[in-house]
Amino acid sequence: MQKLGDMMAHVRLMSRMGKTVGVDLVRAHDAGLMSQEDWADLVQSCRGCDWARCPDWLDRHGSVETAPKTCPNHARFAELKTQLQELDDV
Repeated sequence: MQKLGDMMAHVRLMSRMGKTVGVDLVRAHDAGLMSQEDWADLVQSCRGCDWARCPDWLDRHGSVETAPKTCPNHARFAELKTQLQELDDV
């Protein structure tokens, strides 16, 4: 079984990824688009990721449209981004 990464390190990585791809995770939570369980699932997915270049990738990218396909939360970030944009359009 793969050893999971440090919890707080991955909370920070996930938060940085959200900011980099334009997803305000706190706003998504406050808007009811994700529960505490969803938040925990994002962190757990990040902790289990074996793509070791994520911190370097984040350092090189200030703002991008989508998370790299290697990110286990790629699809969820894209979904949240769309949902948040839909809220803005209302």
